[in-house]
Amino acid sequence: MASAAEQLASAINLGAFAKATELKKRIWFTLGCLIVYRLGTYVPLPGIDPAVMAQIFAQQRGGILGMFNMFAGGALERMSIFALGILPYISASIILQLMTAVSPTLEQLKKEGEVGRKKINQYTRYLTVALAAFQAWGLAIGLEATSGPNGSAVIDPGWFFRITTVITIVGGTVFLMWLGEQITARGIGNGISLIIFVGIIAGLPSALAALLELGRTGAMSTLFILFLMVMAAAVVTFIVFMERAQRRVLVQYPKRMVGGTRMFGGESTHLPLKINTSGVIPAIFASSLLLLPATIGSFTGQAGPEWLIVITTALGYGQPLHIAIYVALIIFFAFFYTSIVFNPQETAENLKKHGGFIPGIRPGQRTAEYLDYVLTRLTAVGAIYLAAVCVLPEILIAQYAVPFYFGGTSLLIVVSVTMDTVAQIQAHLIAHQYEGLIRKARLRGRRG
Repeated sequence: MASAAEQLASAINLGAFAKATELKKRIWFTLGCLIVYRLGTYVPLPGIDPAVMAQIFAQQRGGILGMFNMFAGGALERMSIFALGILPYISASIILQLMTAVSPTLEQLKKEGEVGRKKINQYTRYLTVALAAFQAWGLAIGLEATSGPNGSAVIDPGWFFRITTVITIVGGTVFLMWLGEQITARGIGNGISLIIFVGIIAGLPSALAALLELGRTGAMSTLFILFLMVMAAAVVTFIVFMERAQRRVLVQYPKRMVGGTRMFGGESTHLPLKINTSGVIPAIFASSLLLLPATIGSFTGQAGPEWLIVITTALGYGQPLHIAIYVALIIFFAFFYTSIVFNPQETAENLKKHGGFIPGIRPGQRTAEYLDYVLTRLTAVGAIYLAAVCVLPEILIAQYAVPFYFGGTSLLIVVSVTMDTVAQIQAHLIAHQYEGLIRKARLRGRRG
């Protein structure tokens, strides 16, 4: 049975959307920022030979660079100013969140509310700059050592090229970080997730064309292409089902006597606990961590140290070690991020303060233990779901050289971000309708 919010959302029509001026401004602002991002992926780094770079990338398209390029929205293939994309910021966020769990100072900052959150965000920005500078330097050194059939990828190697490359790429990453924050504050949806989402969506048409070309040339059978399409549709359907699934914990509020004559309260409600509380974050975090060493190794190639070559080979896309570490990271971040966004102890205390209780469970510590018990089992199911969706299609893709855009990770990100953004648009429309009803009620009250 649909909830009242879902029923109201289904009643929203185009007329209501046309009247929501604030929502339209947010949507146009978001679209404008995303267009700026897409334009930036076509601005090349100075000193790069685009033809040679295209040849080099075509040789390594099926490897880990292809996956990195998917997250960067094609910027790595064109070696643009956004070559690193938003991944340094994601890596910095991972490090800060892990440090928050072990550092008393950062944990205290987190408990300070808005002020502490702003300080942690500032530390994340500083760490993003440091990580981007380190990766950009490695990228510059790797580009100088990279050559294709028609010569070197760098027109004029040297210190000037390295310094300008580091400054340009770090500037591009910082700009994307700022752009994502602006979308989150003044637009619709999570800015960082939308940037990754747009990068994946932008490559879907060319990936579909490449897949059909494989069928036309006979490199891939028509039956397998149809199977791949059916599998993608099944994965999308499964993702939608699991992302909307939740366990509703019944919460009862006792009746209260007010004024000696009237009884208030006594109603029952539910506490919704999603199966996948962490959303798409574990997949993004796990992918970004796996891409970091493999990307550096891919650019340095045989010129790099032997230990890095061994690690890069072992972490190659579709390799058993790559899949095992990917699954382990997804499960770890599913539990870790859920523990950050939902605190059973705090929820139990809030219920106790407002007189709420779970039938059959004593308020306080026992309620916290029960919520932790339920949430742990839900998160276990959610982590297995995330690992299955992200890994099983990837195994087939690694075996048959299908474009990454049809993999489980990319489909999970696209579907989850779409659902979250649509939910925010519906929330804005519902709030707009409620504001209209309140204004009408006030006008009627003044007339009366």
